[in-house]
Amino acid sequence: MPLVEAVANYHCITGENPLWNAAEGRIYWVDIETGRLFRADPASGAHECFYQGELVGGFTFQQDSSLLLFESDRIAALSAGGARRVLREGIDAAMSRFNDVIADPEGRVFAGTIGRTGENGALFRIDRDGAITLLWRGTGCANGMGFTPDLRGFYWTCSTTRRIFFADYDANTGSLRDRRLWYQAPDSEGTPDGMSVDAAGDVWTTRWDGHAMYRLSPTAQRLERIELPVAKVSSVTFGGPNLEDAYITTAGGTGTAEGGREGTLYRIAGLSRGQPEQLSQILL
Repeated sequence: MPLVEAVANYHCITGENPLWNAAEGRIYWVDIETGRLFRADPASGAHECFYQGELVGGFTFQQDSSLLLFESDRIAALSAGGARRVLREGIDAAMSRFNDVIADPEGRVFAGTIGRTGENGALFRIDRDGAITLLWRGTGCANGMGFTPDLRGFYWTCSTTRRIFFADYDANTGSLRDRRLWYQAPDSEGTPDGMSVDAAGDVWTTRWDGHAMYRLSPTAQRLERIELPVAKVSSVTFGGPNLEDAYITTAGGTGTAEGGREGTLYRIAGLSRGQPEQLSQILL
């Protein structure tokens, strides 16, 4: 059984969006509802909350070292010096807020939303020039995404139906075609949430209310289940010098529900080799 280590516990209500910053050698993550952003340095063990503001559903690292924040129907930029600037708002009246986001190799961002109703959530693509395209609608909660190592395929999670879909991806245009069901999670697993695709093409997918993370093969075969000490396991990414350490966010932080462990960022060292995170290049 892999060793699950606590990195930092800020009792996050919804800890999410772990993202490895290779240039800094630090792991970043967010607590969505409180708008807090955190970072930790594995080499020294130091960690901090370095920003608190509007609700943040997800974020990417920009090529200019700023952070692109996806808030409640709003996109903002947070400079390296801590200044926040609103770039675009009033994007989709049907959304409650943005949720999971991911940058692609060309600097675009795919951004999911939570709908105001069970069918109004959507997936958008934000191009480098700031153009926003609705790709599809019809979920209550758009969630984890990832690219295959050959950059020909794209995974997308619909938490509402407990399904993970696969689509053909064109890196030149950013288009997604022929979306089809790839994995249907049984109720016993919990709700599929965030994910990461490793260098071998295996999909690591977390389970809200499932106490676990699963490793699935490219053909959707269940290969491994890793138990976490809290129920709400929200997302995962790979980091460390060789991208071999899994960083896993959790939620439900009240300080009392599960012995104070809920809302912790966890690490499993040497679990698998991940893929480098892509930088967004949105010019607004």
